[in-house]
Amino acid sequence: MLIGLEQRRHNITVNFEKLFGTDRTFTLIGLLGYILYIISPKDMLPFIAGGGAITLLLAIFYYQKIEQEKMFGFTSIVTALITYCLAPLIYTQPPWLILLIVVCVLVLTEIKENLFEFTQKFDNNEFITLAKFLILAGVILPLLPDNPISAAVNISPFRFGLAIVVVSGISYFSYLLRKFVFPNAGILLTGILGGLYSSTATTFILARKSKEQPEVKGYISGIVLATTMMYLRIFLLAVFFNMDVAMGLLPYFAIFVALSAGLSFMFWKFDKSEKDVAGPVIDKEQNNPLELKTATVFAFLFILFSVVTTYVFKHYGASGINGLALIVGVTDIDPFILNLFQHNGNITTAAIIFAVVTAISSNNLLKLIYSLVLCGKTIRKPLIISFLSLIVVAIALEFIF
Repeated sequence: MLIGLEQRRHNITVNFEKLFGTDRTFTLIGLLGYILYIISPKDMLPFIAGGGAITLLLAIFYYQKIEQEKMFGFTSIVTALITYCLAPLIYTQPPWLILLIVVCVLVLTEIKENLFEFTQKFDNNEFITLAKFLILAGVILPLLPDNPISAAVNISPFRFGLAIVVVSGISYFSYLLRKFVFPNAGILLTGILGGLYSSTATTFILARKSKEQPEVKGYISGIVLATTMMYLRIFLLAVFFNMDVAMGLLPYFAIFVALSAGLSFMFWKFDKSEKDVAGPVIDKEQNNPLELKTATVFAFLFILFSVVTTYVFKHYGASGINGLALIVGVTDIDPFILNLFQHNGNITTAAIIFAVVTAISSNNLLKLIYSLVLCGKTIRKPLIISFLSLIVVAIALEFIF
């Protein structure tokens, strides 16, 4: 009856005589399914015969609908067949499954217009992108061997693929949120979502926007929030790949997150600009994270840093790793950090933690320098205060811990 009532409400503007039935009809279809199933629940022959009869009647109705009204909607007919099939499910399956099916029927039949509006947001390559991620995560990754590639590259193809899947997954999730859930995100939300994708790219874009729109409030807060999300993203990667390192990073990152979030809140509260941005801050400037070029660059850097890290540690020890961390801060730090998280050599947890914090600080220094070149005059002083505070605190914590 609930399904039938929903059908009546959904077709409230349709001539009643053009419907094969709504609340009473769907209730009777469900009762018929129950009666025919309970007669012989073992072989289900009466139930199958009744299903065939209802299918035939619905097929005749659908044919006449096409012939007379040139309408091809099939939803109500499929809903009627699902209603007929509920009886055996109730007797053979757990209650949560039946309730879930009913909820899905009620929701899916109601959101036709919403789904249509949602699909209009898709571009031509959206499903190709989704197919790439599914193939990468569900087909290629399980087939990769988990043995080290060589002595020089102490990472197995599986761990290499897993790193790409995890990083791409986080970036892809941020991309989907930004495009479909928050297409008109303001500056603060842009900083949060962009930081999950790439804090460096988000920082550069917001810094440039601050020069184009100096009267707009919140650019410095968005930039600092992007760095806050970088800490959270790297911590999630550490939890996924190396729990010991994650627990070692926790006190550092707790302080970094608290400091950066506090700075962001302070700058937002005391920003004298009166105007807030309207509409999307970032249009199409951040490309899809699953583009072939992006994946190729990540793969190249991952293998390169694996070879370099192994060589540097073998010849120069932990101090060499720290020097390397300082250098790689001017590049994409994710491949280097993921190599450290998965390193099977003799690098200690403490050395990995020190190198990660160093690489992040070096990257923050890079973001500061480029931002000062790109940004407007109004946010230069807050930029210097924010990033230098994070860098100085990082250096102090490295000596303390």
